[in-house]
Amino acid sequence: MKKDKVFNFFYFLPIVVIIIFVFVLPLIYDLYISFTNFGSLHLFKYNYVGLLNYIIIFKYGYFLDLLKNTLIWTLGSLATYMPLGFGLALILNQPDLKGKSIFYAILILPWAFPSFISLLIWQGLWVYPYGIMNRLILPMFHLPTVNSSTSTTDAWIELITVDDWLSFPYFMIVFYSALQSIPRELYDIADLDGANTFTKFFTITLPSLKKTIAFVAVGTFVYTWNNFYPIYLLTDGGPGISTETFVTYSYQQAFSNSNFALAAAWSIISTLFVIILSIIVIKYTHILDSFT
Repeated sequence: MKKDKVFNFFYFLPIVVIIIFVFVLPLIYDLYISFTNFGSLHLFKYNYVGLLNYIIIFKYGYFLDLLKNTLIWTLGSLATYMPLGFGLALILNQPDLKGKSIFYAILILPWAFPSFISLLIWQGLWVYPYGIMNRLILPMFHLPTVNSSTSTTDAWIELITVDDWLSFPYFMIVFYSALQSIPRELYDIADLDGANTFTKFFTITLPSLKKTIAFVAVGTFVYTWNNFYPIYLLTDGGPGISTETFVTYSYQQAFSNSNFALAAAWSIISTLFVIILSIIVIKYTHILDSFT
């Protein structure tokens, strides 16, 4: 038995080593840096300053504003691209849908392009007032134009819309694959019992997708919280700091202001929030009960 346990340990050893070197050691070093004055003025000879960086953050660092922005970014994106991907997966899962392969190929296109290139293209599409979104698409649907350089609301509309376009293919594929794994016999039996579409959805489809929804919800929450490129490329945190999040503001402190210690403190706070919120979501919503 002891030999088996030792042998099994070597299966997990590569994963443990990767976690230690990729996550644990950088996090420890980041925590250490956050208690110093490491920056451009003290690049080689930096000193321990205790909680000074954290005091600056909570007293002068726009903490509540950035927390609000980060929550808007994370929850606003989750509340839109998950239902969008799920809805498209339900449509593709219809057995009598004609041209399913064509629709699938078209809908997966946003995921086929590098996100960085896609964001640069979207940046041009949203330029006010000459971008195609403001000159053609929005007027076509009688919607007001969007100017992210002057309006906070417009900036969030632009960011979340682009993030939806970049992200929905992933959710569509994941949910479509999960829907394909549901035995068709369950729906046939429900049809014999006279169940309507809504009854089959709430009694068969949703319960069968608990594991998938749990995995996608928690994983995407963490990913979106730390998603940097859309904000950096589209609005650069503007107007003002109205779309700055913990991650983008930390980047600005590190590479624009060269205050690496303060940036490290911001990243530690962001990491703590992710851990705490993830634990709360898992504990009080019981979304991982289906794994046990």
